Amino acid sequence: MSDFTEYSNKYAAVRMERDEAGILLVALHTDHGPLRFGSDHAHTHTVADAFMDIANDPFNRVVILTGTGDGFCIGAADGLAQAASEPMTWDYMYRNRRRLLQNLLEIEAPIISAINGPALFHAEIPLLGDIILAADHAVFMDGHCINGSVPGDGAHIIWPYLIGPARAKYFLQMGQQLNSDDALRLGFVNEVLPLPDLLPRAWEIARMFAARPTLGLRYTRVVINLELRRLLHEHLSHGLAVEGLNGIQLQGWRTPLGGLPPVWPTAEHLAASPTRPKYGPDR
Repeated sequence: MSDFTEYSNKYAAVRMERDEAGILLVALHTDHGPLRFGSDHAHTHTVADAFMDIANDPFNRVVILTGTGDGFCIGAADGLAQAASEPMTWDYMYRNRRRLLQNLLEIEAPIISAINGPALFHAEIPLLGDIILAADHAVFMDGHCINGSVPGDGAHIIWPYLIGPARAKYFLQMGQQLNSDDALRLGFVNEVLPLPDLLPRAWEIARMFAARPTLGLRYTRVVINLELRRLLHEHLSHGLAVEGLNGIQLQGWRTPLGGLPPVWPTAEHLAASPTRPKYGPDR
């Protein structure tokens, strides 16, 4: 069992506070601003550990998950694509990205996600909550495909689960941006509010939940997420593996995770290495 006094200030990317009713506010951040995942902000990888500590504390009866400032997660840190092409770095990322979503689902207390702005990188994190609230300026996007990467770190599971396979394929492969009205229409957000009203509404729902019996709260989240847990168990490792394999090819980029189109290795690049297989004239 985790002790709140020991873990509440343990994680650099996670601010926590809990009231007497057992409502835990979890605010993710990077340097007190919107969260950025990446190799040069390694402390964000400890978010997975924070989720496990939260899961192991039975005194957390309801969780409010939010970001910091006017954005939830604004993207990846510089250098992430290059780091992902290094085998030992990807092994570290593989283990932590797998645990990130699995540990979040290990939290049995109901989670109210208050998405306080753009969720442009790992938007699936708040979308694993039970009640999803979003600020009216929130934007949802996954940039894997348009940056030449593979959305194998959970996006390939969560988005089809939430919006259906056909919509998810378009969303992921086109790098589509969905605003808060789109999210409400597609059903993966439950309420849209102005930013000043977002957290007060989250607290209102949390207090309503906290008045209910504890076991009913916890076991409801357990049973309604059984299928999602199964999907993650069966498909997350494979997705991460092929995303890591693709990272080898990202070494040929000139603008990893940047605003310019990627430059893929040409036939000449492939021919320069006799041990590298050729998959086609332009690849």
